Amino acid sequence: MSKPATLSSSAAANDPVTPPADPPAEEESVRSPRSRRRAARRREETRLGLVRRARRMNRTLAVAFPEVWCELDFRTPLELAVATILSAQCTDKRVNEVTPALFARYQSARDYAEASRTELEEFIRPTGFYRNKATSLMGLGQALVEKFDGDVPHTLDELVTLPGVGRKTANVILGNAFGVPGLTVDTHFGRLVRRWAWTAETDPVKVESAVADLIEKKEWTLLSHRVIFHGRRVCHARKPACGACVLARDCPSYGEGPTSLEEAAALVRGPETEHLLALARKGVS
Repeated sequence: MSKPATLSSSAAANDPVTPPADPPAEEESVRSPRSRRRAARRREETRLGLVRRARRMNRTLAVAFPEVWCELDFRTPLELAVATILSAQCTDKRVNEVTPALFARYQSARDYAEASRTELEEFIRPTGFYRNKATSLMGLGQALVEKFDGDVPHTLDELVTLPGVGRKTANVILGNAFGVPGLTVDTHFGRLVRRWAWTAETDPVKVESAVADLIEKKEWTLLSHRVIFHGRRVCHARKPACGACVLARDCPSYGEGPTSLEEAAALVRGPETEHLLALARKGVS
C-alpha cells in the first residue's frame, strides 16, 4: 500500500518570477470581463502579492484535498524507487497493476542487480519503454549493492547518482519514503503552476526553485500531492473545470474552461467529486 503523504530537501534559489505574457487578442475576446480584469491584476502583481496568493491557494487546496498521498503503491523505499522509475510515460494505475507480481519476485536491490533481463522485461512490459526501464532497474540494483550496501540512500545528492533517478524521482522518494520535504515537478505540477502564474519557467529544476521560494518548506511534499490531485481531477490540460474550481478567485487563468458550475461539474473526476462540488457551491476559494 502507498504511504500517506509525509513531509525533501532542495535548494530554494531566488529565481525571479517572470510575469505571464499577455494573452492573444482572440483569447481575450472569449474571456469574461471578470476574468480579463483578474488577469490584468495578476500582470501587475507584486512579489509579496504573489507569495501571499500562492500560500492562500495552497491552504485552499488543503481544504479541497485534506487527505493526499503518493498514488503509487509501495511498502519500502526500494519499491517506491522502482515504481517511480516505471511510472515514466505510464499511468500510476498501470504501474500499480504491474508491481505486485514484480515486488513478489524482486525483493532486494541484489535481486534487481542479478536479474535476468528477459524475465525482468516481461514483468514490466505493460508499463512501456520496458527495455530502457529494465536497464535502469538493473543498474539501480547494482549501484545500491555496490555503493550503499543494498539500501536506498536518503539524501538528494546521493539519490541522483543512481541510474534512472533524477530530481523528480529523488524528491518522490525523499518526501514519501523518508519524510524529507521536497517538490515533485511532474507534468501536472509544472502545467498548473504556470497556469496559476506562480512562475513562467518550463525547466523542471527552475520550476522547483521558483515554487520553493513561494511556499514554506514544510509544505513542499503535501503541496506536490495537492497540485497533482487537482490537476488530475479538476484542472485538466485541455478543458479545466473552472466553474467547479475552489481556486477560481485566485486563478489568473479562470475562464479557460467552462465557468458555469453545471457544465464544469461534468468534468470533475475522482472519489473527491462530491466534496469538491460542495465546496464550489459554497464558493470556497
